[in-house]
Amino acid sequence: MQQATGGLDSARPSSTRSLSVLLLAQFYPPVIGGEERHVRNLAVALAARGLDVHVATLGTDFGEPQRDPGVTVHELDSVGRKVPALYPTADRPLSLPVPDPITTRALARVRREVQPDVVHSHNWLVNSWLALPSAYRTPLVHSLHDYSHVCATKRLVFADDVCPGPTPRRCIPCVDQHYGRGRGQVIWGMVRAGIGVRERAVDLFTPVSSFVARANRLQEAGVAWRTVPNFVPDDLTARPRGDRLPGLPAGEFLFFAGDLSRQKGVHTLVRAWRRIKQLHGEDAPDLVLAGRPADGLEGVPETAADGLHVHHYWDHENVVNAFQHCVAAVLPSEWPDPCPTTVLEAMALGSALVTTQQGGIADMVTGEESALVVRPGSVDDIVEAVGRLRADDGLRRRLAAQASVEVGDFLQGQVAEDLHGIYEELATRRSAGAAR
Repeated sequence: MQQATGGLDSARPSSTRSLSVLLLAQFYPPVIGGEERHVRNLAVALAARGLDVHVATLGTDFGEPQRDPGVTVHELDSVGRKVPALYPTADRPLSLPVPDPITTRALARVRREVQPDVVHSHNWLVNSWLALPSAYRTPLVHSLHDYSHVCATKRLVFADDVCPGPTPRRCIPCVDQHYGRGRGQVIWGMVRAGIGVRERAVDLFTPVSSFVARANRLQEAGVAWRTVPNFVPDDLTARPRGDRLPGLPAGEFLFFAGDLSRQKGVHTLVRAWRRIKQLHGEDAPDLVLAGRPADGLEGVPETAADGLHVHHYWDHENVVNAFQHCVAAVLPSEWPDPCPTTVLEAMALGSALVTTQQGGIADMVTGEESALVVRPGSVDDIVEAVGRLRADDGLRRRLAAQASVEVGDFLQGQVAEDLHGIYEELATRRSAGAAR
C-alpha cells in the first residue's frame, strides 16, 4: 500500500464487529468504466470480509444494476435523469457538483433503511449526501478518482497540457469550452463553492495516487488523507493463458484498452502504428483498440481496416484475453491519468507494457524495469519502444516478471483489507466521541 499521511493511524483496531458500509457511487455495472468496476469489486471484496455492504447509485437506462451476494444496490433518482440537457457532454446523467434535491431525498430514505456505520463516497454524489443533516453523524470516507474536488472538468487539463492548478484565468475559458458558455461558469462556481464544505465534512480523503492528492491540494488544505489506489482482482495474476479468441489477429498485435480519446493517447498510438506499417510492411503487427468511443475519433476508423481492429464496449473477458496474447500493451496516456486500471491489468496479466508516467502512472510502473516509458504524445518513442519489444523476447519477459511483482500493491485483497481497517477505526473513533 502507498504512503499514508494526514493524521489517521493506519493500525487496525482490535474490534471484529461487523460493520455496515454504504458506498455512494455515481454509476455501477452494467455501466462500463474503471471507476464502476472499482466500486463493484470493492463491494464484493468487503462483503466477502463479512461487512454488510450497500451501494447507492444513480439510476440509468443501461439496465438493472449488477447483483452480487452480500451486496444490496439502491437506485437513486436524479435531476440529471429528468433533465439530461444539464450534461450535454455525457452519454448518461451525472451527479451534480452541488446537492441534487431529488437524489438527496432518495439518499435520506436509504440512510433510514441501512443506518450505516460508515459511508464511503465516490465522485460528486457526495454533495447530495452532505445535504442531509444526519450525514454529519456518520463517518465519511471520500475517494478521489480524479480531480473533481478542485477541477470542474475533472481532468486537470488546460490547453491540451497538464494544468498547473485551478485559477479563474485558466478555469473560465476551459469550462466554457468543455460545458458550453454560461453553463460552464455555473458548474465551476458550484465546484469552488463546495470545496470548503467537503473539506469540513469528510473524515478521510482517499486519493487514488500521490499525484491526485497533490493536484487536489489536500496537503495545503490540512485535511486527513491517505493514498488508496485502484486495484485488480487477486486472481488476475494467476489467470491461465486461455486460447486466443477467434476475433483477435492470428499474428502479432499491439493492444490498447480504455476510452478511445485523445487524452488516452489513442490518436498518437494510431499514428505510431501507421509509421510501423510503413517501416515493416506485411511484417508489422496489427493494432487492436478496445473501449468506449470519445471525442470524435478523427483519423481513427470505427471498424476494422487494414490491420486496425476497433471494438466498442467489448466484454471484459475479451480484454483479458487480448492482454494475454498481445506482443505489447500500449497505453500512452497524455493527460494526468489518476490511476488507470488498464495499466494494472496489463501488469497482472503478463503483458509487456509501453506507457507514460502521466499522473498516477508514476506510482504504478518503474521505467525499464516493469514497463517501457515513453514521452506523452511522442510517435517516435512508441515506434522505438515497440521495436525493442518485438526484437527482444528476453526484454518482454523481464518487464512482465517485474510488473507481476510491482502490481502486488494494487491487488483487491490488499486494498479491501486496508479500507476495512480505515472503516473500523473511523467508526470506533466516532463511537468513542459520542460516548464522551
